[in-house]
Amino acid sequence: MTSDFTALPDLASRALGGSVSAANDELFAQRENLIKAEAPFFDPADFGHKGKVYDGWETRRRRDDGHDYAIVRLGSAGVIHGVVVDTAHFKGNYPPFVSIEAASIEGYPSIEDVMKADWQTIVEKSPAEGHKENTYAVADRHRWTHVRLSIYPDGGVARLRVHGEVVPDPRFLDGTVDLLAAENGGRLVGCSDAFYASPANIILPGRARNMGEGWENSRRRGGGNDFAVFSLAAAGRPRHVEIDTSYYVGNAPGWVRLSTADARTADIADEGAWTELLPRTAVQPDTRHRFVLDAAAATHLRLDVYPDGGLSRLRLFGDLDETALAETRRTWWDALPQTHQALVADQAPR
Repeated sequence: MTSDFTALPDLASRALGGSVSAANDELFAQRENLIKAEAPFFDPADFGHKGKVYDGWETRRRRDDGHDYAIVRLGSAGVIHGVVVDTAHFKGNYPPFVSIEAASIEGYPSIEDVMKADWQTIVEKSPAEGHKENTYAVADRHRWTHVRLSIYPDGGVARLRVHGEVVPDPRFLDGTVDLLAAENGGRLVGCSDAFYASPANIILPGRARNMGEGWENSRRRGGGNDFAVFSLAAAGRPRHVEIDTSYYVGNAPGWVRLSTADARTADIADEGAWTELLPRTAVQPDTRHRFVLDAAAATHLRLDVYPDGGLSRLRLFGDLDETALAETRRTWWDALPQTHQALVADQAPR
């Protein structure tokens, strides 16, 4: 069973830059597995010197009254809407209870200082089941940078997914930025086809390492074309775009087209709300294409590929308009816990 929040980005994912900063024990399986983007796998014949090899985080059997924990630094700080504690393949060695705490931390402190942070419980100690995606909704609407998963008393967890909305730090949004980047708050809101891989991949950080890290749709056999619609990190004026078909050698689109809309002044469900940003343009396989743009501010971007085909990355560089930057500052400030606001009091919106 899944919840609506699982459609939101996984803020903890290694693909977004997340990291498992610490764990008190990882004897059987290393903590870094918790945030791998791919689904957990299981090989029944794979045994090591310490026992069965699991694709997850697994601690030894406790002989005291304590419990185990792992701390994850989110790839992008944000408001958490829900958490998935996936115990896939852990059937006789899963933790019967879990809890989640969160912290909002300024800068890049040592793990010793992270441990001393003001941790707040966002998921109370709750039952968990084995070999299952255990879902927990989160009501708290503060912005968090770290989470701590506690398991009671011990056991194994395959993956930890922390779904939510990125709340970018406005101090890094001055000047020209990637308005589409997931790490800045851009996200996929709809698409025609994601048969092999989701178009949400094409706004992730860095360059794709292979075709599996981009968007690949199925082969279109009828009329029409495939498309994806994105919400920008904030309203901004596009300056240039990068359309990257790297690794798409025999399955790149023949042509692409870009359109923008401003949801502040129009309904994006109305076709008339969209303005052509880049006309239908031929693209080449396995190539990074760059195009200079001159357009009005927008909040959404639509990518059309003709008739089908995949991309590895899509970047939309531009500047936030003054209204959007002010709104971003206010959203960030209002989402900070009071203890974090006190540390950056000079950044309070005026």
